[in-house]
Order: sequence, then C-alpha cells, then structure tokens
Amino acid sequence: MAEMRQETDYTKHHIQKVVAFFQSMRNFKQWLEERGKRVVYYTLDDKKNQQDLTKNLQQLFDTHEIDHFEYQLPDEYRLDEQLTSFCANLKISSKTYDTEHFLTSRTDLASFYEGKKQYTMEYFYRHMRKKYDIMIINDDHPEGGQWNFDKSNRKKWKEEIDIPHERGFRKDVSKLVTLIQDHGVVTMGSIEPDNFNWPTSRQDSLSVLNYFCEHLLVHFGDFQDAMHTDQHYLFHSRLSFALNSKMLHPKEVVNTVIEYWRAHEDEIDISQVEGFVRQIIGWREYMRGIYWKEMPSYRRANRLDNQNDLPEFYWTAKTKMNCMHHAIKQSLDSAYAHHIQRLMITGNYALLTMTHPDQVCEWYLGVYIDAIEWVEITNTRGMSQFADGGIVATKPYVSSGSYINKMSNYCKGCHYKVSKKTEDDACPFNALYWNFLDEKQTFFEDNQRMNMMMSLLHKMDKDKLNALKERANNIIKHPEKY
Repeated sequence: MAEMRQETDYTKHHIQKVVAFFQSMRNFKQWLEERGKRVVYYTLDDKKNQQDLTKNLQQLFDTHEIDHFEYQLPDEYRLDEQLTSFCANLKISSKTYDTEHFLTSRTDLASFYEGKKQYTMEYFYRHMRKKYDIMIINDDHPEGGQWNFDKSNRKKWKEEIDIPHERGFRKDVSKLVTLIQDHGVVTMGSIEPDNFNWPTSRQDSLSVLNYFCEHLLVHFGDFQDAMHTDQHYLFHSRLSFALNSKMLHPKEVVNTVIEYWRAHEDEIDISQVEGFVRQIIGWREYMRGIYWKEMPSYRRANRLDNQNDLPEFYWTAKTKMNCMHHAIKQSLDSAYAHHIQRLMITGNYALLTMTHPDQVCEWYLGVYIDAIEWVEITNTRGMSQFADGGIVATKPYVSSGSYINKMSNYCKGCHYKVSKKTEDDACPFNALYWNFLDEKQTFFEDNQRMNMMMSLLHKMDKDKLNALKERANNIIKHPEKY
C-alpha cells in the first residue's frame, strides 16, 4: 500500500479527503498485520516511495524477484489504463480479478440495456431488486405494493421534528495534516486536526451504519431532499465514504438496514427504507455501469457546449446568494453535501450559468470526501450538468428559486427575494433559469419532458424575456457581484 503524490495530485482534493484515505489505509495496514499478514506500506515521506504506482510496483518486483503479478481491477479508468499499459510491457506474467465490492460487474449494465435507446434507471433498479431478492414478494409484486416511493421522499424539514446528532468522531489527525502540508500537497477546504469527524476503519463504518438504523432511518426517506441552514446532515447516513473506500460492502449495508426495519416495522415506514435501498443498489450501481459503458469519451462530453468559467466563490463561499453560500461553505468545511445540495444548488447554478463541465467536474471530484471518478463524473457531467445529452437524465435538472424555496429555508434571510424576477434584489436563479431555457432551446426541441417549459418560454412577453436575459447575462459576466 502506498500514499502517493500520484493520487494526491491528479486533482486538487479536499484536505479531509486526503486525510480520510491515508488514515483508513493506515488502519487497514494495522488490521492486516494484527492478523499475521505481511504488508509493504509506503508512507508519503518514505524515501523508497517513488510517488507513482507503476514505479513503486516495478521497484517491488525487482527487490523481491517477483515472477507473477496479480491485481484487482481498479474502479477508475485512469488507473485501469495505467495498469493495463504497465502489464503490456512487463516481462513477467500478470492476471486481473474483478472487484468484489459491487453487486455488478463493469459490463452488466451495458448488457442489460443492450438494444435499448434509453437507459432508464428505474428498470435497472427493479432488475437488481429481483436479482438479489430485495424487498419483493415475487417478480411482479414488490413489498408495499410499489417499486418506488420517491413521491413520499420530498418533504421540507420542519423544526419540530428533532434530528439526532450525526454519529461523528473526534479524532486527532494533526500528524497526518502536518505530513501532508510539509510535503507541499495542495488541497482545498478546511480541517480541525484534533477533531476529525469521519469513519476511517471498518469498526468506525459499522458504527455509523448501526447508528443510522437506530436513529436516522425513521425519517430518512421523508426528508432526504430537504435542506436547512442549521442542518448539514439531516437524516442522511454519512456512509458514502465508507462504501466508496470499500470499508463496507453495499449488500451488507442494504441487508443491515432491511433487517433493522423488519424488526421495527411498527415504527419505520417502508418508504424510508426503499428510498435508501434505491440509492445503494439502484443509483450507485447504475452510475458505475454508465461510467464503464461510456468511458473514455464521457470525460469529454459537453453536448450543451457550455464554455463559461466556474466562479471564484466556489472556493470561498463568498456570495450573497444564501443557498449557494451555505451549500459551498458546508462543502468546504466538512467535505460533504447531500445529493440535492449538489444537484439543485451548486450544480443547478453551474448549469444555469453555462459553466464548462470540465471545471464543474474538477470541483466536485476534489471537494467531496466520497468523490471517486466512477461515481462523481456520471453524477456531475451526466445528472447535474446534462453534458452527456441525456444518457443519465432524461431532462436537465434546473430550476428557478421556487424549488429551492420549497425544499429549504435558504431563501429566508437571503439578500435576494425569491418572488422577484428582474429587480436588483431578485433571486439570480429566476433570471438564469429562463435565460438558460432560451439559450439552449434548440437542444430541447425533441425532449418531451421539456415541452411544457418550452411552451411557457415561447408564450412569454418578449420585453419580459429580454429583461430576464439582460439580468442573467450580467450575473454570468460578473458573478463576483452576486
């Protein structure tokens, strides 16, 4: 195992993300050694560390006179390319093994959708439920009488419903932070070195999973789309890093949640559980399948031809837009934001301002603790930015300020008024929304899900539309003023 500059430097990561991976690796090393395994471990400051995966491998081959090399297929395309190229030039034999940390192989999703024009996630999700016999009576009858309870998962959180504190940790990682800083690793975000709050071992991860079942599952589905200025985590599990770093297995997580629900069905509605299961065995596996089906061309997709720069306030949170300030500051402070904050706040703004998807992806890949390319790029470039032209999402996920007001308290106390459209104190999302629809309408001519909004756009008074577009263009050209 190796702490390498190759991995810290391929993009600018959040400091908490680098610390979390390094600490988890060190804990795993210790766990292995306690069970009698021999481990070669290169710390970041190890003089033998070549800071490059294949250079470190070749050094080990030479030192130990290795005559055969086996490895687990990596999750990221760049590492797959690196190892494939490396093995092609090896003088010794090599063999690969598929990962055991997902419920599907790289090619399962491509096979499932073979011959189909649309890759609707719902059908894949139902297939996964049937394949693994999860919450179904038989192939035609899911438990609860419906496959998907998404319509029950869109409630705005009300303060009278208490949210338990997250299952956090108070770890001292100051030595790791100093090591990373002393070696000049460039990071973003902030960290409290003596108060690190993320799971970095399997024991930690199981603790977070059990805490979620016991304290948060009861309202997870209800408020999974809600946002609030005073609540970073609401009823979310905070398990994504543990899953993506492979300290937990997805089937293990799903089974644990379902077993807890079955023992407490009088307290927990099926809608809470189904919403969680769908994210793990549906969305997560679906996104990975899309990644391996569409790479490497997917990392260059920009079907809407967006070219603008990501505003500087994505790195500072210094903006008068309350929703953007809170979502970005939370991301920089804790390396975390839940899916609606990513999709309908920061992602929504980036798409409405027609930002180049390369820049959006780079930010998302770096800022979040759970961001690994296989899951980040499909969610960002596909779901959030519609840069793939509709492979992942059937329509762009954009909204005016009304959706943000519906799902959060962000609009209360904001410098801008969500009810206004073109005035100086009007919510910027309102003008940006209609400007985006007007600028990109040729891309949506054949998109039935956009028909209603396109019809409203075409019926809009021209002077009103021009006023909206003028304000929107000023926001795009001078984001620092907003």
